[in-house]
Amino acid sequence: MGACDCRKIRNICILAHVDHGKTTLADHLIASSGGGLLHPKQAGRLRFMDYLDEEQRRAITMKSSSIGLQYKNYSINLIDSPGHMDFCSEVSTAARLSDGALVLVDAVEGVHIQTHAVLRQAWTEKLTPCLVLNKIDRLICELKLSPMEAYNRLQRIVHEVNGIVSAYKSEKYLSDVDSLLAGSSSEIEGSDEFIEDDEEDTFQPQKGNVAFVCALDGWGFSISEFAEFYASKLGASTATLQKALWGPRYFVPKTKMIVGKKGLGSGANKARPMFVQFVLEPLWQVYQAALETDGDKAVLEKLIKSFNLSVPPRELQNKDSKVVLQAIMSRWLPLSDSILSMVIRCMPDPISAQSVRISRLLPKREILVNNSDVLAEAELVRKSVEACDSSLEAPSVAFISKMFAVPTKMLPERDVNDESEECFLAFARIFSGVIYSGQRVFVLSALYDPFKEDSLMNKHLQEAELQSLYLMMGQGLKPVAHAKAGNVVAIRGLGQHILKSATLSSTRNCWPFTSLVFQVSPTLRVAIEPSDPADMGLLMKGLRLLNRADPFVEITVSSRGEHVLAAAGEVHLERCIKDLRDRFAKVSLEVSAPLVSYKETIEGEVSDSLENLKVRLNGNQDYIEKTTPNGLCVVRVRVMKLPPSVTKVLDESSDLLEVLLGGKVGQANKTENPRVIVMEDENPVKALKKRIIDALENDILSGCAELEKEQIEKCKTIWQQCLQRIWALGPRQIGPNILLAPDRKSKITDTSFLIQGSCHVSELLGFLDECYTHPTTISATLESSIVAGFQIATASGPLCDEPMWGLAFSVEAFIDEFEACHHQTDYALLAGQLMATVKDACRAAVLKNKPRLVEAMYFCELITPTEYLGPMYAVLARRRAHVLKEEMQEGSPLFTVHAYLPVSESFGFADELRRWTSGASSALLVFSHWEALSEDPFFVPKTEEEIEEFGDGSSVLPNTARKLVNAVRRRKGLPVEEKVVQHATKQRTLARKV
Repeated sequence: MGACDCRKIRNICILAHVDHGKTTLADHLIASSGGGLLHPKQAGRLRFMDYLDEEQRRAITMKSSSIGLQYKNYSINLIDSPGHMDFCSEVSTAARLSDGALVLVDAVEGVHIQTHAVLRQAWTEKLTPCLVLNKIDRLICELKLSPMEAYNRLQRIVHEVNGIVSAYKSEKYLSDVDSLLAGSSSEIEGSDEFIEDDEEDTFQPQKGNVAFVCALDGWGFSISEFAEFYASKLGASTATLQKALWGPRYFVPKTKMIVGKKGLGSGANKARPMFVQFVLEPLWQVYQAALETDGDKAVLEKLIKSFNLSVPPRELQNKDSKVVLQAIMSRWLPLSDSILSMVIRCMPDPISAQSVRISRLLPKREILVNNSDVLAEAELVRKSVEACDSSLEAPSVAFISKMFAVPTKMLPERDVNDESEECFLAFARIFSGVIYSGQRVFVLSALYDPFKEDSLMNKHLQEAELQSLYLMMGQGLKPVAHAKAGNVVAIRGLGQHILKSATLSSTRNCWPFTSLVFQVSPTLRVAIEPSDPADMGLLMKGLRLLNRADPFVEITVSSRGEHVLAAAGEVHLERCIKDLRDRFAKVSLEVSAPLVSYKETIEGEVSDSLENLKVRLNGNQDYIEKTTPNGLCVVRVRVMKLPPSVTKVLDESSDLLEVLLGGKVGQANKTENPRVIVMEDENPVKALKKRIIDALENDILSGCAELEKEQIEKCKTIWQQCLQRIWALGPRQIGPNILLAPDRKSKITDTSFLIQGSCHVSELLGFLDECYTHPTTISATLESSIVAGFQIATASGPLCDEPMWGLAFSVEAFIDEFEACHHQTDYALLAGQLMATVKDACRAAVLKNKPRLVEAMYFCELITPTEYLGPMYAVLARRRAHVLKEEMQEGSPLFTVHAYLPVSESFGFADELRRWTSGASSALLVFSHWEALSEDPFFVPKTEEEIEEFGDGSSVLPNTARKLVNAVRRRKGLPVEEKVVQHATKQRTLARKV
């Protein structure tokens, strides 16, 4: 392994939607190039890479696993990844370690939601993709399509996939143009390069990066193979034929010329493209001859003779026509040869790939601190990674994308003294230098900064010894003494040093690699406790092991002391619970019903009139007023709803806001400027400011379309003034709620003064050039109390103690200076009272302005046959789903339906859907957005129409919002207003009338 030339290495992963054939394809590649690990007859049925019992039982891949293949003196590290949305984190770990991606698409089902996700992942990680159109046989056997219909379908799928990638390129191009217009010259080269790339589609069969395969039957081809077949027969060069065998190119037998549609003349309507005539029609003839009872067997004999295929007579005489077909097709068009030759031809080696991916892996940083030695070594490391330097002198750098647990008994080299049943190995890719057993390396977390030498950085830097290196062969592990740059290995000895992912380096003067990007976040939460309280210690140990073994799971302790496990979905949660119960904790568990997160907001639209905005900000009546218990401070609170797009931007930018404002980093940034700027996103603060302003303008233009232009400009001006008055964000200082600094003109009496907050958040975000601070000492003492009260209020709203969402609060706190001086006030006591008063006033302001509950929504993609559309819609209706669109898949009896489904209604949805549709329908859920319920949880009929419809109020059933609020309050132990007696019987008297 160590002597292998980097130019002869390919690191690839297989990405696709669930059930599109990734593991079946991997089986055939392993059977042909895996060194005898798998017999060819077992390929496609054994599912070699799915070695977990749960994977075999469910027939889906749940983790990414690697295997080393050898093909024509090339070493290929193949990583198989899951297609289910619940395990998309494993796709991220696989993509980071790869240089190229085989993107599979089912020729019948076409592009689905996860196809979009994996293409974005490949684009984000700068992988070189190749397209594989799988299950071509279903077009012949199931859909009974003609070759021309099949060609149109394949062409449409290729066009759709190219459209998706083109959209990602357009995003990049537009952002580059924006940066150029802003005066950034560093991006000019990249944008010119992009414009050149955009001249042609990413996937073009004539370029050789598209393969047409049937993984189950073990055959596949690309255009180049048929071009070689027909080159001598048609008297044309292979290169010419390869260009002509896709698209509107036609062969004229009389003249033996290849022409376009215009050159056909009168016979244009009956003409068939060359791909149909020379590729698909021969395939259709072979299938018809083999599978149909009256098929022409002479076609098969002619095919065997023409290509000199060595098919055993025993297989040709088999009574099962499918076996005969597989025997012929797998020898005529071997799947592994077509795929692996495409991989070697179209995908880059580690040296070429890392020079392209370096901007993603180790983006350039502008260093503002003068430390030449550290800077020189850090730059040397970056150049070594860019060049994939595999020499012994080069610094050793590797990235670990995840930790995975294997039973200790499965290790080739077992430590007699090691009593633990599970051993953690690191799934790693070496990017520079050589790594060997016994080597001591530095483990760098994502927050490590080589230019800081303080106690804070010490926890992001550890030193560890690598005990063993293994080449992964699916479930098996092959020990190796050392490994050079460009290889993918498993490393033992880092279990105590790494939680999820990390960077390994032989020098401490190295920047860590950028963090992995996950497509979704864990939204399904349950509380876990042992059945026997005495097993709590084992559960805690098991949770720690599970947290390390799964890259996506989150383990937290709630405010009530419960151990909460967060997973991506039901399938992911079930696997986590099973692993915890059977492998890591080995105790009986009690699992709560799913804990659904909600948010709280108020009713309001962007289309609120200009007068309404002015009243909410500066009105004399529309506020809540509360006084502190000692009567020295009066607090006035106004609240209004933020535009939805601004709320969304603040929520999505929480990581950046945390760096700027939150925790210790935020405190440090108040006193000293950040010293390092990541050049990939040249100025993240400016980018965030631009996103907020763009979101604000879009919301105002879309929501106030009926207003005059002058009113729209005034509305925009008012909101921009609000952005210049941001005092704090909440909850946790990074949430999507805003605390506005009060208007300095406000006053209650001549002797009162206003506590004026500083607009330092607006200053940090670039909305304000200079931060104004009030000089009064008393004011400075009490400002933090107002902010603390705001943080507490936004962390737990008045409806059911859930965080608030998209609200802007204006808090004015007035202190009577005369009374304060007269009574010699204890300002420490006043600070505590002010905090509580601000919290109560904020919550009361929300209650006054028509509070609404906000719930999380899944985007749901369903595939169902025509006859089961009715039962499917019935299931969706029972679960409050909102159907977006339905469309029939052309050439098939299947419908694709897109809908929004509340997360609270999603539990058991897949099982109920399968039950009502007899297993014919399938659904995939992915978190989409937060949506406010329009229902008022405190609704009571008041108008005559409402009383006529709902009754006088005594018989009104709780609406959906009230039911959800009551359920959350009941779970949290908060008081619930509900009738204890639901159905009372009439009192019986002593007298009995017979």
